[in-house]
Amino acid sequence: MSATEFVRLRVEEGIAVITLDNPPVNVLSQKVLEEIETNVDKVAADSSVKGVVITAAGTNAFCAGADVKTFASLGPERVPEMIRLGHKIFSKVENLDRPVIAAINGLALGGGCEMTLACDIRVSSDRARFSQPEVTLGLIPGWGGTQRLARLVGPAKAKEMIFTGQMVTAQEALRIGLVNKVVPDGEELRAAMDILRVIIAKASPLAVKIAKRVINQGIQSKSLSEAMEMEIKGVEELAASEDLKEGVQAFVQKRPARFQGK
Repeated sequence: MSATEFVRLRVEEGIAVITLDNPPVNVLSQKVLEEIETNVDKVAADSSVKGVVITAAGTNAFCAGADVKTFASLGPERVPEMIRLGHKIFSKVENLDRPVIAAINGLALGGGCEMTLACDIRVSSDRARFSQPEVTLGLIPGWGGTQRLARLVGPAKAKEMIFTGQMVTAQEALRIGLVNKVVPDGEELRAAMDILRVIIAKASPLAVKIAKRVINQGIQSKSLSEAMEMEIKGVEELAASEDLKEGVQAFVQKRPARFQGK
């Protein structure tokens, strides 16, 4: 389905699978980033897609991060341009109005780890390892890592990971909340798709869309009271929806709901 060179896209059972395929370690060059954006845009425009999995080809690395050699050759004047490109694309992943799950096989380093942070849910192989090693190059995480990682695992743990650049195992990542689930190596894609199948089968797509929006915006709000107002507005929006009517009727009639996302 995808015509891009380093990022493949296929859709099955309403699930879009976006696969990085830039051997040997799926680094994120400018072209790869742009191809990710192209495929995310395709998914956003396809109403048949109910959820997305982002994964990678190969067995050693989900993504080893930015193409360091190319990045180093940009020069100080072009670095902000590359940073803004990553911000824009990962924000598109984060704000896609459908659930996005990362199926992480192997190393997720630097920008690769940051890409998983932009996803809603992370399913990891038990062989995967995670790191933000930018300080060892004289940099800091620049594609959202300083912000999303701190929000996900807490400031203290995020500082430890970023200041040391040390590897975190899949098991430690699960313990600190960096990933949602760890499965045997090779099962991560199946497990991610299974989660999406449950969501597609049982949940109102409109409710999931609004829940995602309210959670994402609420985390970034200045106060809890402001975030609670967002929640109220989300409920108000759903109160007039066809999905709510169908959900209530299905509950009363003791049958599966047939949601339309309206």
